[in-house]
Amino acid sequence: MDFITKLLAVTIAMGTSLTFATIGEIYTQKSGVLNLGMEGIMLMGALSGFASAFATGNLYIGILMAVFAGGILSLIHAFLCITMRANQVVSGLSITMFGTGLANFLGKRLGPASNSFNLVGMNLQNKFENIAIPGLHNIPILGAFFDVSLLTYFLYLLIPFSWFFMYKTKHGLAIRAVGESPRTATAMGINVRRLRYIYTTIGGMLAGLGGACLSLSFTPSWNDGMTGGKGWIVIALVIFATWNPGKAVIGTLVFGGITSLQFSLQAIGVKMIIPTQFLAIAPYLITFFTLTIMTIANQNKKGSYAAPAALGTPFAIDDK
Repeated sequence: MDFITKLLAVTIAMGTSLTFATIGEIYTQKSGVLNLGMEGIMLMGALSGFASAFATGNLYIGILMAVFAGGILSLIHAFLCITMRANQVVSGLSITMFGTGLANFLGKRLGPASNSFNLVGMNLQNKFENIAIPGLHNIPILGAFFDVSLLTYFLYLLIPFSWFFMYKTKHGLAIRAVGESPRTATAMGINVRRLRYIYTTIGGMLAGLGGACLSLSFTPSWNDGMTGGKGWIVIALVIFATWNPGKAVIGTLVFGGITSLQFSLQAIGVKMIIPTQFLAIAPYLITFFTLTIMTIANQNKKGSYAAPAALGTPFAIDDK
């Protein structure tokens, strides 16, 4: 029982960063913009948050700077894809390469002089500690949900709000209309370009926040490539969630659970039987097979199960 509770606690902590980024990408894609730059954006968010908190000693300044960094990178992507009508796949991949390279470069230049201006391997003196809710955190297994960091409690509020906003408000209807049929949305008086700019930027800000969760809470330190491909997993989790922000938590808990399980198995010595390398790639393999099965199962479904019809397609008012 104690092992399961601890495993669930690690799962929730790891899934927090993925859920923030996944919800952000869902909103971006629902507006019709494909952002494959999530890996670079999350990495820049992790660096910006860590470097700011390291320099100021204030975790909240770190959060603000991570959100700002994610917003700037996604704004660049929005300008290229919406204003310049560039290929969204190429632009997203460019953002990933740029963000990854810049984060790894700056990580070796922003540290204290005594460390040769190198943040790699540095740790924060404080982090977002877990806050236990009296009584609830003692519940077997489920108590793990009530002994988490402030960032995770904020996520608990964001998940239902993001679903309600998407499906129960006129603003959410406008987002879905822009992603499904931008010409029809324009005829309804909706400014397609403005909405795409807004939600592409918001998506990047949430991805930056997801990156900060890693460097300010889960592992309060900085290392090159510390996201470890989680930005690519986010793209897959959007499909897993069928572009529904309310379902995002399911996929992130599954992936987070598998990842934390492989760490736990290594810790108890299973690596002596199963190679460490296989345990490390197991979460990605299971994610791949799960998405394959879901794609086959949902290939004939439409509506909320399908990708936005105009996803990845540039739009201008004079298009025919």
